Amino acid sequence: MSTLARWARAEWGALFSAVRDGLAARRWRAVPLTLTAVCLTALLQYAQNQPWGYRFVQNIGCVRADDPLWLALLRTPLSLFVPALDLPVWGALVQLLIVFGIAEICLGWWRTLLIGYAATLAGTLYARVGIEWGPGNPFGLPASDALVVDTGPSAAVVGLAVYVCWRYRAYFTAALVTVLMVVEVIVKNNLAGKEHLAAIAAVLVLCAIRTVRRRHPGRYRGGERRSGGSGSEGEGPGVKPPIQS
Repeated sequence: MSTLARWARAEWGALFSAVRDGLAARRWRAVPLTLTAVCLTALLQYAQNQPWGYRFVQNIGCVRADDPLWLALLRTPLSLFVPALDLPVWGALVQLLIVFGIAEICLGWWRTLLIGYAATLAGTLYARVGIEWGPGNPFGLPASDALVVDTGPSAAVVGLAVYVCWRYRAYFTAALVTVLMVVEVIVKNNLAGKEHLAAIAAVLVLCAIRTVRRRHPGRYRGGERRSGGSGSEGEGPGVKPPIQS
């Protein structure tokens, strides 16, 4: 076996096996959330390009930093599935199908949804903080970004990609995704790029929390284990181009 093949097996072997076994066992039944997300995104794309549906989609799933916070939080879950109008919809659909599909097989549907939403929410909230900091701050944003429509699955996709790679010890791939997002911000300093970094930061916090819980399980459990009992944390269910707003 060549050096490159050994490296690829070490980097992606566990992830590949998990995806292969999950699909072999359940086939398309392994990814109900992913298929629902793809269909919902395609439906919203069709609706927002119709005269009768544009305003409706804007009202239920389009977020701007200029919106009241309560309204932004209400719209954020659905905004994940509203494709950006200035990008081809196939990009969003491919991202959802591949990254959400891998994540759902490896993590289970509810963890996939939770982590994807956390990454999207981190980006949405960062936009408000960045505008308050202003363009003079390296992490700030111009006031004009308050009016930018902030939709699409890219923040969730980036966050899930990093989390799944970390979970299956594909550390080089996780680092590569992060570096590419940093390069994106350097080359094209816009709202979407910085939201991707905010999504990665949120996911890294989740990774750190999980690491602490696994190393010190007794501190987070009741009964005998809190008083010094031993035990390991059970694994979760499951057999794992950025969009400009």
